[in-house]
Amino acid sequence: MSVLVITGTCTGVGKTVVTAALAAVAAARGASVAVVKPGQTGVVPGEPGDLAEVRRLAGVEDVHEFARFPDPLSPAAAARRAGLPPVRLPDVAKRVQELAGSRRLVLVEGAGGLLVRYDDEGTTIADLARWLGAAVVVVARPDLGTLNHTALTLEAMAHRGVQLAGVVIGAWPDAPDLAMRSNLQDLETIAARPLAGALPAGAGALDPAEFLVAAHRGLAPAFGGSFDAATFRDSYGPGKENT
Repeated sequence: MSVLVITGTCTGVGKTVVTAALAAVAAARGASVAVVKPGQTGVVPGEPGDLAEVRRLAGVEDVHEFARFPDPLSPAAAARRAGLPPVRLPDVAKRVQELAGSRRLVLVEGAGGLLVRYDDEGTTIADLARWLGAAVVVVARPDLGTLNHTALTLEAMAHRGVQLAGVVIGAWPDAPDLAMRSNLQDLETIAARPLAGALPAGAGALDPAEFLVAAHRGLAPAFGGSFDAATFRDSYGPGKENT
C-alpha cells in the first residue's frame, strides 16, 4: 500500500498541479493511481473542480471526491454555511485504505493548509495522514514569506508525528527574484533535506503531453521524476540573476 497526502503551506500554492504531476508520472510508469479529494470548497455542483484538473492534466480517471461546498471557505465553515454535514475524515480514511488495497498509489489532496478544519471538532488533513500512516508532500510558494509558512507547517507535522515525504515548490517562475533564489537553500535547511521538486509556473495550462514532461523534470527521483535539487539550486541561487 502506498498513500501520499498532499498539503500546502497555505491556499493557492499549487497543490492540485503537484497532485496531477505525481499522478501523471506514476501513471506513465504503468502504476495504478487513484486520486482523492476529501472535500472541495468554492465550487458549486456541476462545475469542474480540482479533480477535473487532475484528470485533464494527468489522464487519470480513478478520482474520488467525497464532499463539495459552494463557498470558498474551510471545509468546516463551508459545510456549516451550506447547512450540510461536514466531511468525516475517519470515513475518508477507511475509503482510502480500501482504494490502496487495489492501487499502487493513492494520492490524497487536502484543502488549503495542513491544519485547516474539516469539521467543528477540529479534524485536519494532518489527522488523516496520521491515521493512514501516510507521508505528506508539502507544497510551498517560492517567494517572500514562504520560509515562515513552511517552517510552521513542518513543525506542526513533526509535533503530530506525521512523516514528511518532501517539499515541492508549486510554481517556480521563469525570472525568480532575489528572495526566491535565496529561499532555495533555506527551504532545504528548514526541511533538513533537498527539495523534492519545483514545478514551473503555468504548468497547469499545458496540454497533457507537455505537462508530463514538466512533471518528470519537476519531481525528484523518489517520485519517479528527474529533478536534481543540487543542480536546480546551483542554477538559480543568489548571484545567478545576471548569468
